Amino acid sequence: MNTGKTAGAPIGVFDSGAGGLSIVAAIQDALPQQAIRYFADTAYAPYGPRSDQEILARTHACCTHLLQAEVSALVVACNTATANAIEALRAWAPVPVVGVEPGLKPAAAASRNGVVGVLATRATLASRRYRDLLTRVGRQFPGVRFVEHAAHGWVELVESGDLRSPKARALVRDAVQPLREQGIDTLVLGCTHYPFLREAIRDAAAGATIIETGPAVARELQRRLGWQAAPHRTAERGTLELESSGDTEQFAALAARLAGEMRDGPARTPLGTARAMEGNVP
Repeated sequence: MNTGKTAGAPIGVFDSGAGGLSIVAAIQDALPQQAIRYFADTAYAPYGPRSDQEILARTHACCTHLLQAEVSALVVACNTATANAIEALRAWAPVPVVGVEPGLKPAAAASRNGVVGVLATRATLASRRYRDLLTRVGRQFPGVRFVEHAAHGWVELVESGDLRSPKARALVRDAVQPLREQGIDTLVLGCTHYPFLREAIRDAAAGATIIETGPAVARELQRRLGWQAAPHRTAERGTLELESSGDTEQFAALAARLAGEMRDGPARTPLGTARAMEGNVP
């Protein structure tokens, strides 16, 4: 798709909060020179308990704001927003739109015993898009059983920067234990916030293969944009500009802390230069 944007235009990434920074890290691994503009709707987070209408309205408002910055593409780095609003967003957005969805297919392919756990928000698990995905993957892998659980409180842990405390580990353990009792050997992280709790999840999951979505989103973004996603190579890393509908300074501080967490995980490059953006946000 040729949108008329230049190859150096930023990519717009949107999430209800800080979870989408796990997707940003994967994009920066794949496209280290690409400029990224990130909008966190922290004033309205979390999205999980909100109605479909509220989620659609917030997604429209935040992506409209990013489009005003002349981004070359939109990445909806929020499973709940993708599940509830991606079709409507693609119908009106003038640039390519990439969403995220739980990695059911790679999990089914990776599972040895055919029992896959899925952790996501209540809104994602209840969405039509997720149920359709579950049906499609179930037809491809009829011998695989998916066991779902809504991980209450995990988004709030990440948004508060509480990743390793006894409280955080207990909440993670309480959510993962019922899935372990069902015999899972593979675990899907169906929310972009959850990779930041990777250490506690690994401990609770006791050897289960963990499936994240960031690298797949980065590959799809490259496929959608083609040459647009390959700006002129320079020695400099692409800039990362942070915006928030809430407290921008607080969000920038949280982003810096989470960047350190991602350096210890599969995405080993830092998030890059980040600065909180003031101005007219929805």
